[in-house]
Amino acid sequence: MKNLLLLCLLPLTHCAQPMNAVETRGWETQAKNVTIIRDKWGIPHIYGKTDADAVFGLMYAQCEDDFRRIEMNYIEKLGRMAEVTGEQDLYNDLYLRLLIDTADAKADYNKAPAWLKKLLHAHADGINYFLYKNPKVKPTLLKRFQPWYPLLWTDGSIGAINTGGITEEHVKNLYSANGNAISFHPKKFEDNTTGSNGFAIAPSKSKSGKAILYINPHVTFYFRPEVHMASEEGLNVYGAVTWGQFFIYQGFNEQCGWMHTSSEVDVADIYSEKITRGEKGLVYRYNNTSRPVVTKQMTLRYKKDNRLATKNITAYFTHHGPVMAKGEGEYFSVRSSNRMMNGLMQSWQRTKATGLASYREIMELKGNTSNNTVFADNKGNIAYWHGNYVPVRDSSFKWGHPVDGSTAATEWNGLHNVDDIIQVINPASGWIQNCNSTPFTASGTSSPEKNKYPRYMAPDGENFRGVNAARLLANSGNDFTLEKIISIGYDSTLAAFEVLVPALVRSFEQTYPAGGLIASTDSMYGILKEPIALLKTWNYKSGERSVGTTLAVEWAQLLNESIHNVYINEGEPDQVSATKSYAAGAKSSELLEPMAALVKELIMIHGTWKVEWGSINRYQRVNGDFFLKFDDDKPSLPVGFAASTWGQLPSYSSGYYTGNRKRYGRGGNSFICAVEFGDKIKARSLLAGGNSNDPASPYFETQALMYTKGQFKEVSFYREDVIKNKVKEYPPGE
Repeated sequence: MKNLLLLCLLPLTHCAQPMNAVETRGWETQAKNVTIIRDKWGIPHIYGKTDADAVFGLMYAQCEDDFRRIEMNYIEKLGRMAEVTGEQDLYNDLYLRLLIDTADAKADYNKAPAWLKKLLHAHADGINYFLYKNPKVKPTLLKRFQPWYPLLWTDGSIGAINTGGITEEHVKNLYSANGNAISFHPKKFEDNTTGSNGFAIAPSKSKSGKAILYINPHVTFYFRPEVHMASEEGLNVYGAVTWGQFFIYQGFNEQCGWMHTSSEVDVADIYSEKITRGEKGLVYRYNNTSRPVVTKQMTLRYKKDNRLATKNITAYFTHHGPVMAKGEGEYFSVRSSNRMMNGLMQSWQRTKATGLASYREIMELKGNTSNNTVFADNKGNIAYWHGNYVPVRDSSFKWGHPVDGSTAATEWNGLHNVDDIIQVINPASGWIQNCNSTPFTASGTSSPEKNKYPRYMAPDGENFRGVNAARLLANSGNDFTLEKIISIGYDSTLAAFEVLVPALVRSFEQTYPAGGLIASTDSMYGILKEPIALLKTWNYKSGERSVGTTLAVEWAQLLNESIHNVYINEGEPDQVSATKSYAAGAKSSELLEPMAALVKELIMIHGTWKVEWGSINRYQRVNGDFFLKFDDDKPSLPVGFAASTWGQLPSYSSGYYTGNRKRYGRGGNSFICAVEFGDKIKARSLLAGGNSNDPASPYFETQALMYTKGQFKEVSFYREDVIKNKVKEYPPGE
């Protein structure tokens, strides 16, 4: 597979259709139909006469808070990052273009229903109007936003690309002239920054007799702002929106609310293809016949010496999808759905759902390819759906691994009906939880039965967040309030160490029984004696002043990677069973030597091993750039929370970066919200840092200290409450 490299002499200028007087007058007119109210937290409350007006105002407000991330999200989805960053992202662009075809997005735009087209135009117009009114804001690449851009996404999650585990590196090694084709292996996942928790409480378990929903996505910081949209067409919705989206992704309206957790439901499959060269070109085997491999010329551009270089690549496709990797004597194609109009329609329509039946009907669009849903409404219903878009397959195949692409037996046979997917509706237990964990522990004794569903519907395993959440919800009585659900959501237990630390203590005591002769002659005993004694009495809870947290977290990161893996492939042991197995079978040296090495390192760096977690685990709201650089000499805040990897519900994922002696957080808890449904909404929320990503904004770090403490604010949902907390009121453009 050969590639031709062409260097063109195009300077780094970007052609765009100029904004004309007719459209600018149209924007000015539409802006008069919109009111933006910023409250004391900087949250934009957008009111429009129509839904399209609300979208127009939302996009203008988003641009005020972080135009750069809006632009970069679309540059990425367009497969044009290399035009900004250079050759290093060339094959990332190819990876996305193999999966997302802009021609398909344009075709969907042309056939979109009228109501959706209005929203699409309002989306583009709101951004373009911002650029018109703010000429000092210089786009990196996209000087004109197009109405079909939102159709590049599937269900609203900017990172929701499903390939079955094939990575950008596999694509590079296949299509690069200098690449060494590597065999495909299923991707190993580690829960570092992503994930989510969702809880729902039935009226039977709440003090008020009303349903409660806990919304807790775990994403990278700076990923989503908190917004409120309303219109005279019945829209009134509050929650979090990914930069560049025009709908609330995780949130609530007056009737119901929804929380999405990342799902491992199999929605993308890898096919092993037998490709050979025939008389007229490449062919592949299918049902004992040869089919021609479809070729497509792709032109990729990348920045080089302040000009654009061009690389032409011939991409290959079978009827399953793009060819994206190579093994020994076989190629691998991917069947997936990483862009569809139904996903966008479903994401918008659910913001206007009126309850369980309405939400369930909207799910019939089957446009949600990457998420589970935890749901509650004002009629007292709670529900959980494990996925939504689920292809029907022959369950005798192992779909977590590549399947034979040469036979019709491995074809998809439509999509499962919503009623047939794994779900929990109004469970007798009175509670629901999902923490990117198996659905078969979602509701205690009311959980679905695993043997009733095909394996590909739920390859998800159990993790320690799921263990902790299920235990807390089952044992917390029948008097849930907003305060209580927040308290559970912020429980600081690191459940993984309930397994790991006893194994460490046991190894120490077996190696050095009551001190003994061995202890007197072994230097490791002296190193470990006090730290092990501290951990033996530790309560497995993290905290700013906790030395046990420092020892446990830093030690666990040195152990076998099997205990880190939260996301697994079909048939693999899940995190909980793998950790228990590891703790039971590990040699004493495997546990003790890493702890001894850690103690020495802490003494070398800090002068003592008694390092409090909050002294090194920090939150620093820096400059909002894409490539964050932390500085030990600049102000930062102590954080008592730890990564969700170890079972922490209020996830705070931190690490060491070049030149730093402290750990800094980049992701975890982001937008968090607890909602009680009834005659009127009651809600409390918290955002990581602030609503604006501009350091010059007064809303850049208004919630930073609150974030590190888990201190929530009251949500202003009704107009009268918004007015009470108003700081500024204006139409877009003023």
